[in-house]
Amino acid sequence: MKSQRDPRDNQHGFVLHAYPYRETSLIVEAFTRDFGRVALLARGAKRPRSELRGILNAFQPLLLSWAGASELKTLIRAEWRGGLALPTGAALLCGFYLNELLLKLVAREDPHAALWDEYEATLHRLTESSAASAHARILRRFEMRLLAELGYALPLTHDADTQAPVDPAERYYYVFDRGPRRQLTEPGSRWPMVSGATLLALAEERYPDAETASEAKRLMRMVLDHHLEARRIFSRRVVQDLQAMEDDA
Repeated sequence: MKSQRDPRDNQHGFVLHAYPYRETSLIVEAFTRDFGRVALLARGAKRPRSELRGILNAFQPLLLSWAGASELKTLIRAEWRGGLALPTGAALLCGFYLNELLLKLVAREDPHAALWDEYEATLHRLTESSAASAHARILRRFEMRLLAELGYALPLTHDADTQAPVDPAERYYYVFDRGPRRQLTEPGSRWPMVSGATLLALAEERYPDAETASEAKRLMRMVLDHHLEARRIFSRRVVQDLQAMEDDA
């Protein structure tokens, strides 16, 4: 059996964020398939002749090796794995949004192999799509998969009180952690209202018109904000502004 101090060799991973540490090093937040989100100290990575220079960038598929028992591990090696085109333009901004969600919602060293696979697949979808409507659909899919993997799956198809199927022609209060409710007894409710058609569109991952897509985006933003607990997603506004510009073009 491996000791906890033994290196983790050649783990599939992506860099979510990296920031300077002292004069020549970096601290890297990586998302790995088998070990989840890991904090890595990349010693000397900023030196001109470092083998790590130019490799520890977001959206590049990597093989990562590290050692250490503390929360901050020591990066031993990073190799480019290839097989994924780098996102550009709107897709790049969407990628930064995904990374922020993972950084702020996924606990360190909590493995989520299925979520890692979905993240890699989402990057592929973003690089292969150019329309803002396609990017929005791809982001909604990832948001839903992220919440489900973390234990916050959204009930969408049945009334939380009566278990009756959601009627697309009706409007519902969406109660976080419970699901849609046709009626509420609590006065001054803070729960958002949403059409049954939008709830079913989210469940089916199909958005027949711009109004449904827009309402789905608003609902997902409120649900995510609930779970973020006041932690802001800074890249979200940039993505929204860019999509608005593309819609107006």
